[in-house]
Amino acid sequence: MPIGVGRFTIDPTLANNRRRSSVHSAHARDALLTAAISLAFFVACTRKPAPPQPYLAFALSRESHSVAAIELQDFHVVAAIPVSTRAERLLARPLHRELYVVGADGRIDVIAFPALRVVHSLQAGSAARGLAFTPDGRQAFTLNPSTEETVSLDCTTGKVATSMRLGAPLANLAITPDGKTLIAVSEAENRLFFLSVEGQKLQGTLEVGRAPRSLAILPDGSKVFVADAGEEKITAVDVGSRQILSHIEIGVKPGALLAKPDGGELFALAPQASSLVIIDAFHDNVSQTLPTGREPVAGVFRRDSTVLYIANAGDGSVTTFDVQNRQVLASTQVGREPDALALTPDERFLVVADRATGSLAVLVAEPARLAKLKSALVTTVPVGADPVEVVVPDWQWKE
Repeated sequence: MPIGVGRFTIDPTLANNRRRSSVHSAHARDALLTAAISLAFFVACTRKPAPPQPYLAFALSRESHSVAAIELQDFHVVAAIPVSTRAERLLARPLHRELYVVGADGRIDVIAFPALRVVHSLQAGSAARGLAFTPDGRQAFTLNPSTEETVSLDCTTGKVATSMRLGAPLANLAITPDGKTLIAVSEAENRLFFLSVEGQKLQGTLEVGRAPRSLAILPDGSKVFVADAGEEKITAVDVGSRQILSHIEIGVKPGALLAKPDGGELFALAPQASSLVIIDAFHDNVSQTLPTGREPVAGVFRRDSTVLYIANAGDGSVTTFDVQNRQVLASTQVGREPDALALTPDERFLVVADRATGSLAVLVAEPARLAKLKSALVTTVPVGADPVEVVVPDWQWKE
């Protein structure tokens, strides 16, 4: 029955009902709050990552005879730039807003930014193979296999400066990080050539293993490693003395060589064996051999050396490899024949050129985000037939 208290009357049944209603409301609020938090967490983990900064990726499509410029903020092609009909290489000139496209016919096209067109072409000779810039971008070197010459380019004037005949067909070249020494390799004669960049004078030659191809120079410039593709071996050479330090037996035929940015290790891709060989760069011995995707052909490191990304041309995948823990973080299908890859300057995304599909794939590259995603693939963009090179300079399209 109701209880009178002063001027007020309290019905116990009504009071109990109100208490129960209040408790139920509190439980409902807690349940809604929990659901909202769960939904927010789910959305945060599954939503697409924010797009990259407005960088441009440039992809050289050999059969289309063009360089596609792809804006990475909204993933569309902003220009298709005609280049040499025999274009093979694409590189960004250091410290300058220019791209160099090297043609096998000796023609070198210079693309300017932000004009996004060829502003100058020069003829390096009857043929050209490879290109290497000095760190300041003032000089570049290419090889003329027809005349067995190294050719020096003055990038300021856009003209051929000098050439030097070495008397051997040349296959590859690299410049030491200090910009002082040019190293060229002759696959046919199993020989390295050392030249001074200033004056382009021959400093010496050295015989290495059979069919030397890829070169990797340590960041401090002390050693160069040579992939002896005709053997299951890598040759380590002291740059200063131009002497062989060791022949490293790796048990598989080496392909591309990748020096870790901190200089402590060398990573050798072995396409025929679908494996990765890790070498102690100080003691010149194999520390580990691991399986990869099928036919690994190219790779790129994060600047802090923690992660290596590998393009596997045989199965259309990209492997994201944790360097310190020696384990695969992700394997992402990007097409049918990925052949080249590059990180965006902020290292949030990886772009991959797939030759078979004529497209550029964009992948999430941040290890922390990869752990929360079912697939690293963000999108693909058509760029032209047979894309064989891709670069992402640090130039902002919308500054």
